[in-house]
Amino acid sequence: MPAAPFNPLVADLSAPPVPSVFAWARAYDGASGPMIDLSQAVPGYPPHPDLFAWLAEAASARANAGYGPIEGETPLREAYAAEVASVYGAPVTADNIHITAGCNQAFMATVSAIAGSGDAVALTDPFYFNQETTLAMMGIRRELIPLDPATGFVPTIEGIEAVLAKGVKAVALVSPNNPTGAIYPADLLRQAFDACRKAGAFLILDETYRDFLPGEGRPHDLLSIPGWEENLILLYSFSKSFCIPGHRLGAITAGPRAVSEIAKVMDNLQICAPRAPQAAIAKAIPALKAWRDENRLEILKRAETLKGVMAKLPTWKMDSLGAYFAFIRHPFPGRGSAEVAERLAKKAGVLCIPGAYFGDDCQDYLRFAFANADSATIEGLVARLSTFKLD
Repeated sequence: MPAAPFNPLVADLSAPPVPSVFAWARAYDGASGPMIDLSQAVPGYPPHPDLFAWLAEAASARANAGYGPIEGETPLREAYAAEVASVYGAPVTADNIHITAGCNQAFMATVSAIAGSGDAVALTDPFYFNQETTLAMMGIRRELIPLDPATGFVPTIEGIEAVLAKGVKAVALVSPNNPTGAIYPADLLRQAFDACRKAGAFLILDETYRDFLPGEGRPHDLLSIPGWEENLILLYSFSKSFCIPGHRLGAITAGPRAVSEIAKVMDNLQICAPRAPQAAIAKAIPALKAWRDENRLEILKRAETLKGVMAKLPTWKMDSLGAYFAFIRHPFPGRGSAEVAERLAKKAGVLCIPGAYFGDDCQDYLRFAFANADSATIEGLVARLSTFKLD
């Protein structure tokens, strides 16, 4: 009897990449010391104790055991809208906010509301792999905006205009970027917005790592542009800033029409995001601002530590650094990034993500998620990388 067929758009995808990387870690014998985990982007410090208490309180509340509003709990939508308005100095209300179960879901719901099978959406190259596989399983064609390491992996307006000329429904940018860490200048984001508006396309801006930017100024002025609601959608994750990736909570900032369309998708994906973390984060947004600011400074310190470490390793080249990530060119040209990363994990106890997971042209790179490790641990890379041999 023949086996029942699976959807080829899903069956043809590679297995999720992070579990394979963790399998390499399990094969490490500990000879070089404790594993230095620079793989998955998770905060290297715990949630605030008050947040634990609020989560426990909300999880034990009978009211939160039932279904909630599809667009998200009103207190969280209001609290997050107030924060977005403060960050960008622009009028944003709860009607502009949709809460999701993480930022990956925010991207999937947003794309589902914008594009259908056979349409095209533009990503950068390298891309965040979950966004690329989301498009693939939905039958949405990807168009790639090439990024040049010589310019720090920042896209050009010419590259963005080139994909818009191909009729894409949306241009999706991630800033600060995953995997490169690159921070896109405000002027470029304004040019991208104007180009998308002219072409009748959406600009989707994933700002998962927004809270770890250096400096105090607003990342861009896009929310101050009259009519931004017509073709701009911002994505965000509470996971990194509040250290709760396991509770799956993200947010979309968009026009009321887009929020309404996305709600149709969410009603079929999940109905509502988890209610207990929504209640807890609604309290945490205003109450834990000072704690979050301290964490941002700690992450910036870790970035500076990694910068100093890489300066001591001349054969390993750091082509981009920012927010949570560094994109590192390994010293083994012609050898695949998965081979290098696997050997690095098993022999040297350094766990990272192969560059090829973010695009076929990234075989010479590894992604270091340096926010996972404190500065003392990051310093340990000098000894391990300086003596590492592939064969």
